[in-house]
Amino acid sequence: MNTTCFESPRPTGTAAVASHRCDVLEHRSVNSRYRYLRLRAQADLAGMTRPGQFYQLRCPTTAELQPFLLRPMSVYGTGPEPGCIEFLYNVTGVGTSALATLEVGGSMDIVGPVGNTFSFSPTFSRVMVVARGVGLATMAPLVKAAGQAGVAVTALMSARSPNDLMEKEFLRGVPAEVHSVFDSDGTSDVAKVEALVRTLLARQRPDVVYTCGSHRLLMLLQRVLVDHPEVAGEVAMEQRMACGMGVCLSCVRLFETPDGKQFKRVCREGPVFPIHEVVGEVEFG
Repeated sequence: MNTTCFESPRPTGTAAVASHRCDVLEHRSVNSRYRYLRLRAQADLAGMTRPGQFYQLRCPTTAELQPFLLRPMSVYGTGPEPGCIEFLYNVTGVGTSALATLEVGGSMDIVGPVGNTFSFSPTFSRVMVVARGVGLATMAPLVKAAGQAGVAVTALMSARSPNDLMEKEFLRGVPAEVHSVFDSDGTSDVAKVEALVRTLLARQRPDVVYTCGSHRLLMLLQRVLVDHPEVAGEVAMEQRMACGMGVCLSCVRLFETPDGKQFKRVCREGPVFPIHEVVGEVEFG
């Protein structure tokens, strides 16, 4: 199994969680909201990290900003060197504000990889990715895997405005059929997006639909996929975490299982779950 062209049964947890001291190779703004961070460790992070997994980042402290807990962050990319790993993040609170002060040439500690991965097979004909906000970063490695395997990609991307879309950063050169919707012109309205999704599913019949970054889109897909049982659906859940190792139970969510409703830890049993299993509300960005 390699880092991008893989076949995954969506295992739970990971046996490779470790702490890594990393050098900061690149750190810059992508647009007015998002920043790009590239790190390098001695370990083969590219070889051990799978799409959908995340790391716990120890953010730096300043006189004004002193984050206590590590911050969970989805992997945006790995390589081309074995030790290199990339993150794309939005500055929203104390932790990410402190992270934004990190300088090139400095160092930081990260812990991971944590969690399971998306189900994907190079034998798929087409996949659909539905993303908004930080969901772009979470699913970018999955798009790369599909591109390297020659699997067709349909990308439905939602953003506040065209300036926030980051299509180029999401696809990173992978050919895709792109459908963009925005809050600014009303095209991201739930009814309009649902009509578009139903049209695409009926016309393209993808093997799997993946999503991350919007509870509204998650619930929309859960509703629509009931009418398409032949299409699998998976979501990378975003949830506030403390330890990120399954001990503190701060990230538990309710899921529907064959044995009834059960609480699961997003950090250990997830963060990727079948869309139809998700129950209730969630705090999404």
